[in-house]
Amino acid sequence: MSSGLPEAETASGTGAAATVRNDRRSQRSACWLVAIDMQEIFGRPGSPWFTPDYDRASAGIRRLLPAFGGEAIFTRFVAPAEPQGAWVPYYSLWPFALVPQDDPLYELTEPFRGIARRVQTRETFGKWDAEFAQAMGGSTEMVLTGVSTDCCVISTALAASDAGVHVRVVADACAGLSQEDHQRALDTMALYAPLIEITTVDEVLASRADG
Repeated sequence: MSSGLPEAETASGTGAAATVRNDRRSQRSACWLVAIDMQEIFGRPGSPWFTPDYDRASAGIRRLLPAFGGEAIFTRFVAPAEPQGAWVPYYSLWPFALVPQDDPLYELTEPFRGIARRVQTRETFGKWDAEFAQAMGGSTEMVLTGVSTDCCVISTALAASDAGVHVRVVADACAGLSQEDHQRALDTMALYAPLIEITTVDEVLASRADG
C-alpha cells in the first residue's frame, strides 16, 4: 500500500529518524571527563581545606583534557546560605566556609577557571543527581578526577555507579587530604568493580587513542 508520500520523501523521513536515534545512542555512549571541585578553597595553601596533592590532581586533569576535546564537566562545592540538619554542627566546625557562592574561595583555580564551559554547583559532597545525569546527556561512561578522593570524589562515584554509570576513577588525577586517605578511598571504590574501575592518566589516554 502506498504511504501517500513520494518515495524520496519517505526515504528522507526514515533517514532523519535514524539520524535522531543514532544521535541519542551516541550521547548515551559518550564518555565524559568529570573534574570534582578544583577550587581555590581546596587548592590554596593556608586554606583549612587545603588538599596537599592538589597540584598532582590538577596536572593529571590538564593532561586528560585534550583527549576529551578540551572539555569536561567541572563541579563546585559551595556552602548553603542557611545550613540545615547535620550541616549545622558541620559548619560550626568550619565557619570560614560560610561565605556566598560567588566568593573567591569557591572559584575554580586556573587554568580551569578560564576554560570551564560546563560547571555544576552543589551544596553536597556528592555531585550526582538527575541534573548531572542530564548534563552528561544520558551517558553511562564517566572518567572521574578531582578532590578530595576521600570525600567528594568517592561520594560522587558511589552515587553515579548506583545509577548505572560505569565510573573510571583516575588515581593520579585525584588527591586526598592525605596519601593514606587517598589510598583508602581508592581501595574502597575498587570493591565496587566492575561498576567502578581504578585507572591512571596513561591508561585513559591510551584507551582514547585506541578508540
